[in-house]
Amino acid sequence: AQAILAPGIAAWQPGLIGREIRDRRAMAERYAIRQDSPAEGSKVPELVKLRIAREAALAEEKEKALVAKEKELAVQREALKKRTQEYEKEYAATNQQLIDLRREAKLGGNFFVEPEAKLLFVIRIVGIIKLSPKPRKVLQLLRLKQLHNGVFLKVNKPILQMLKLVQPYVTYGYPSLK
Repeated sequence: AQAILAPGIAAWQPGLIGREIRDRRAMAERYAIRQDSPAEGSKVPELVKLRIAREAALAEEKEKALVAKEKELAVQREALKKRTQEYEKEYAATNQQLIDLRREAKLGGNFFVEPEAKLLFVIRIVGIIKLSPKPRKVLQLLRLKQLHNGVFLKVNKPILQMLKLVQPYVTYGYPSLK
C-alpha cells in the first residue's frame, strides 16, 4: 500500500500528518517561482544555470498541479450540483406524497395524521441560580450550559423524557425549512 503524497513531498517523512501535508501543498501553490533570464551574450556561472533549469522545472510542475487541481475542483463542483439536484427531487417527491395522502384521506372521509417531526430546537431560558442538581445535570447533557444557548436534538424517547425534567427552564419547538 503506497501512500498518496502531496506534490513537492518526495517521500513519507515521520511527523507529517495529513493536515500538515495539505498545508504544505497549499503554501507551495501560492509562492512565486523566480523567472530569471541572464543577459544576452553574458557568461553565466554553472550554479546559476542549474538554478534556472531547476526553477523552470518547478514552474512547469506547479502549472501542471494547478491545472490538475482546477480539474478536480470542477469534478467536485459537478458532483455537488448533481447531489443537490437529487436531494431536491427527493424532497419534492416526499412533499408530493404527503399532499397525495392528505387528498386521499379527505376523499375517503378519513383523517390524515401528520408525520411526527424528527428534530427539535431547544433554547435555555433560565440561568443557574436556584437550580436543583438533577435539572442542572440534564441541561448539561443536552449541551445547554448557559442562558440563551440553543441546540438541535433528535426526537426520541430519552430526549423527550429529559425535556420533561427541564420543561420550566427551556423552550423548544420543531424547526421547518420555511
